[in-house]
Amino acid sequence: MARSDIDQTLAGIPIFSECSKKELKAISKLVTSVHINMGKVLVREGDAGREFMIIAQGTAVVKRNGRKIAVLGPGDFFGELAVLAGVPRTATVTAETDMVVEAMNRREFSSLLDESPAMAKKILLGAVKRMYANDQKSLH
Repeated sequence: MARSDIDQTLAGIPIFSECSKKELKAISKLVTSVHINMGKVLVREGDAGREFMIIAQGTAVVKRNGRKIAVLGPGDFFGELAVLAGVPRTATVTAETDMVVEAMNRREFSSLLDESPAMAKKILLGAVKRMYANDQKSLH
């Protein structure tokens, strides 16, 4: 995925929605493209989380307690809670097709937040908005 495409994808992700173009460029420099084979488990429910991932190509199935709860595709993301809060994974995500994901590990993400408290505030605000939206969905 080209850097300009990554910047554009990041802009559409709720936890980065408050960030400026300059901040998005800084974030895009920290992500790494990873090719994933169909059937591979990307994250397992209950495990410690080390990466935040954005799907660039392909699809993944999300299961909680063994039950399918979602299918994710290009532009979707997962792992933000594990990276931000250090909490265990809340679901298992498995590649439904061959995939390309843009990944950022906790260390890179933390260094980004340490370098810019203003950006950290924006990212946390975006994360809270996403959690609120997910909470509202689960109520209906």
